[in-house]
Amino acid sequence: MNNAVAGFSKLSKEDKINWIATEYFTNPTEAITTIKQYWNNDSKLQQLHDEFIENTITNFYLPMGIAPNFLINNNYYSVPMVIEESSVVAAAAKSAKYWSTRGGFKATVLNSEKIGQVHFIYKGDVQKLENFFKVTKSKLVEETENITKNMQKRGGGILDIELRNKTNELENYFQLHATFETKDSMGANFINSCLEQFAKTLKVEAQNYDGFSEEEKNIQVVMSILSNYVPNCIVRAEVSCRIEDLAEKKIENPQEFAEKFVQAVKIAEIEPFRAVTHNKGIMNGIDSVILATGNDFRAVEAGIHAYASRNGKYSSLSHAKIENGVFTFWMEIPLALGTVGGLTSLHPLVKMALQILGRPSAHELMQIVAVTGLAQNFAALRSLTTTGIQEGHMKMHINNILNQFQTSDEERIMIKKHFENNTISHAAVVEFIENLRK
Repeated sequence: MNNAVAGFSKLSKEDKINWIATEYFTNPTEAITTIKQYWNNDSKLQQLHDEFIENTITNFYLPMGIAPNFLINNNYYSVPMVIEESSVVAAAAKSAKYWSTRGGFKATVLNSEKIGQVHFIYKGDVQKLENFFKVTKSKLVEETENITKNMQKRGGGILDIELRNKTNELENYFQLHATFETKDSMGANFINSCLEQFAKTLKVEAQNYDGFSEEEKNIQVVMSILSNYVPNCIVRAEVSCRIEDLAEKKIENPQEFAEKFVQAVKIAEIEPFRAVTHNKGIMNGIDSVILATGNDFRAVEAGIHAYASRNGKYSSLSHAKIENGVFTFWMEIPLALGTVGGLTSLHPLVKMALQILGRPSAHELMQIVAVTGLAQNFAALRSLTTTGIQEGHMKMHINNILNQFQTSDEERIMIKKHFENNTISHAAVVEFIENLRK
């Protein structure tokens, strides 16, 4: 394709598909068939999915699995996980079962404060602006009452508004830095609505403030938007047990295992190249539950990785120690989640996932998500410090290779039998398939 398309969004769904198939595929009929294979036979359900985003042509499937046996704060959970990567669900389930016999996971929400900002330019006397803010702050809150009344009934609302002077970093730049409690809602729309009202009130009140000169009255609002960095919306997840209780089939020397495990975590604390992969493993667990429960994994990812860099260097999110014969592994992460609003009340599988989790509050979901990330990290570090990561991963990944080569049932039996006692690698599996078919 060498030409732009005009009015694509105004085309019908069928016309969009026909255009895509004709422009990008040598066999348009085959492309259309593939696209339509993923439609739901229930037209109302398909329409629901069509309307989640714009220019929809089909559904994109990801597998939804269950990791059972998570003992969190003395309650058992079966955790829904949506992810495409082999071995993630298996690793989480294995970790869950392992810790269920060692006291389980403990999780605590330390704070649930969310943040939004009005970014504005003010040219004038800073002391005058500070005086103006003092007399206007109550008005800013007052003017949002029609937005906040329902949230206040649920125990949430605006916590505070601060004026922040950022002129040392950018000329004439100031912020209204606001904090919120949004209870079981993630709260993005609520926060953004409040911020936009703050901006309107700020501009109107500035025009009417006698203490400003004419130039000072002309406050320029650049933008009003929530922040996905929520360093005061924190959940802690941890596991601990006596070192001798770490023993299992692949941990014959628990003291040696614990010491090696702690060293592996310390390496991730000081080495960014390791920390990124270390934290990616944590996010395998976190993102999969975020997706299953209809939350915004991009927002969560951005906020968590910013938190991992909060001390000026990217570092491990998790930590471990040995103290008085006790092994402790823990993590504190920022999570802004919701269990009402958005996809949570629309997507049938999201509603099902929340039902499986016992219809948790936002705080409970924060705990479940954090624990799943910690469990995933434990599983990865246990493999890395014992048998190595590839043994278990390739056992799970072999199905993808077999599907790629469209192996028959008979071939699958022979291939899997062969690799029961041989090292699995992509090259080794491909070579065995090729030899089998000669």
